Amino acid sequence: MPLKHHIIPGAPDPVAPFSHAVEADGWVHLTGQMPFSGTSINEPYPQGIAAQTLQVMHNLKTVLSGVGLGLADVVQVRVYLLHFERDYDAMNAVYATCFEPAKRPARTCIGVSGLAKGALIEIDMVARRPNQANVQPSKHS
Repeated sequence: MPLKHHIIPGAPDPVAPFSHAVEADGWVHLTGQMPFSGTSINEPYPQGIAAQTLQVMHNLKTVLSGVGLGLADVVQVRVYLLHFERDYDAMNAVYATCFEPAKRPARTCIGVSGLAKGALIEIDMVARRPNQANVQPSKHS
């Protein structure tokens, strides 16, 4: 099955040469999103980690919606924080509101030395199409 490359109308413009999402066999890999409050990568970010986390999650929901998915379809998340020690608790407080407590995806959170355009946070995701979960591999796989 060929890869599907998605550029989502209404999602922030890419800051580098990438697709918003790439899909393979029902798995959808979302490129890390930045806290842009519009589609232009030249707009200022919201102030503070809580506001930036909320905006990044909004942008990820826009990408998910653009491929017909939602947060309930997310299997794995990676969070990148510029100021890990300072912002970890505040980021978690916002992040925790985005998923049902008993249905949160697997997650890794990483402290980094820099993010594009001076962001405090970037988040990427892997989602799975629900109709793919029960598909049996073909005999020719």
